[in-house]
Amino acid sequence: MILEKYYFNYSLIGKLNKPLILFLHGFMGNINEFDEAIKLLYDDFDYLRLDLPGHGKTQVLGEDEYYTMANTAHALIKLLDELKIPKCFLVGYSMGGRLALYLTLHFPERFLKVVLESISPGLATEAERLERIKLDTQIGRKLTRSFEKSDFAVFLSNWYNQTIFGYIKNHPEYDRMLESRLHNNPQELDKSLRFMGTGCQPSLWEKLKENKIPMLLLAGEYDEKFISINTEMAKTCEFAQLKIISNAGHNIHFENTLAFVENIKGFLAVAS
Repeated sequence: MILEKYYFNYSLIGKLNKPLILFLHGFMGNINEFDEAIKLLYDDFDYLRLDLPGHGKTQVLGEDEYYTMANTAHALIKLLDELKIPKCFLVGYSMGGRLALYLTLHFPERFLKVVLESISPGLATEAERLERIKLDTQIGRKLTRSFEKSDFAVFLSNWYNQTIFGYIKNHPEYDRMLESRLHNNPQELDKSLRFMGTGCQPSLWEKLKENKIPMLLLAGEYDEKFISINTEMAKTCEFAQLKIISNAGHNIHFENTLAFVENIKGFLAVAS
């Protein structure tokens, strides 16, 4: 679907006669990110999946500013309008989770409950944001040098060496997940990182205090950095609750799909 400056690649699963979940994938993910979870959830919900700008088959038809969080969020609200979805549940992972939090805090009337997996509300100070922008720029340069698939594969292997990902490389489906990531365009990923990375997103810490939408925060037991961030988030927002998921690092829905699904079912089943 073409919406203003975007061509969105999306998939709507179901007949809109059940509660609907909008899934937002993480950096370097795509429309298929949550497929294993959806298989386990299948009978209970309808689903809206999509490729975010800079990922998969979605295309930005305008200038680079259309990769930003604010513009992407407005476009997603228009997509919901076009599909006649006035309210839905929202599930976001990592970068998609940061976007999901932005959507929740700026368009609270559109979301019933929200599940945020391994996310941050952004960086609180200008100095922190500038430092992160510098780091993301360096990462982006490495991406733009990935002219061959083999170069991109090396980048991905190094990416998943980060401490936050725990023991993800030991997962039996790790190679399949890596192959899925390789379908992205590194040049487009660089734009996503530069314009919707943690450094350039607006800090949402203050706005989080005002939130009244029920939120489930998920963090993996091996992801100490995001356990710390999400513990602070739960303290900041009385409508947020934190669950630590065992046998998982940053990518919970991949490493422990069953626990991820059980937590979603339990949380979304509770009366609003």
